[in-house]
Amino acid sequence: MNSIKVIIPAYNEADSIGHVVNDIPKLVDEIIVVSNNSTDHTEVNAKNAGATVLQEYQKGYGYACLKGMDYISKQEKKPDIIVFLDGDYSDYPEELLKLIAPIQNEDIDFVIGARVKRLREEGSMTPQQIFGNWLATLLMKLLFNAKFTDLGPFRAIKYQKLLDLQMEDKTYGWTVEMQLKALKQKLSYVEIPVNYRNRIGVSKVSGTVKGSIFAGIKILGWIFKYSFKK
Repeated sequence: MNSIKVIIPAYNEADSIGHVVNDIPKLVDEIIVVSNNSTDHTEVNAKNAGATVLQEYQKGYGYACLKGMDYISKQEKKPDIIVFLDGDYSDYPEELLKLIAPIQNEDIDFVIGARVKRLREEGSMTPQQIFGNWLATLLMKLLFNAKFTDLGPFRAIKYQKLLDLQMEDKTYGWTVEMQLKALKQKLSYVEIPVNYRNRIGVSKVSGTVKGSIFAGIKILGWIFKYSFKK
């Protein structure tokens, strides 16, 4: 049986984090919620639900993910698989089983939960999210012959492969950086269609004009940076 740990970046997700933690399948060894400078009851609610809670005071999705990875790196027993999942309850945590299956059964390195239209609740992705995903994955297809269709945050990856990527983005570019580096390092990957619903609360990225603009700039910046790398 593979050892699995889940990292959940969370910023003011008090109303949703308990649902997320409780719905994660019991075969997971540890659920790590990284509170990204939350000012509500995110940390208390996550702890009450049974998660390990860390604090990352520097704001940024990547900062939170890196904090979780740093915590795991200091543990004596390392996991086989890392799953990343958002804390807003837009994904269905029980579908983690679908994401880890290709790793466990087919020795795939990296799995993306693709938020396909037929499985998305109406309004769960903003027009700017849909366009941004389309543009980013189109560019990756044209520049790198990639088969990605989404930058979905619900994803699973072999722990050692994750370390090999040497992730560095601190904010909005985390997901696309992982996918680009996976392509460069020729990791085997698949997408698994997942359900997606309207999040609890307001998005801190796609819910604001500023967030959408900065996320778009960061994502395109990573793509063009890698297009010029040999």
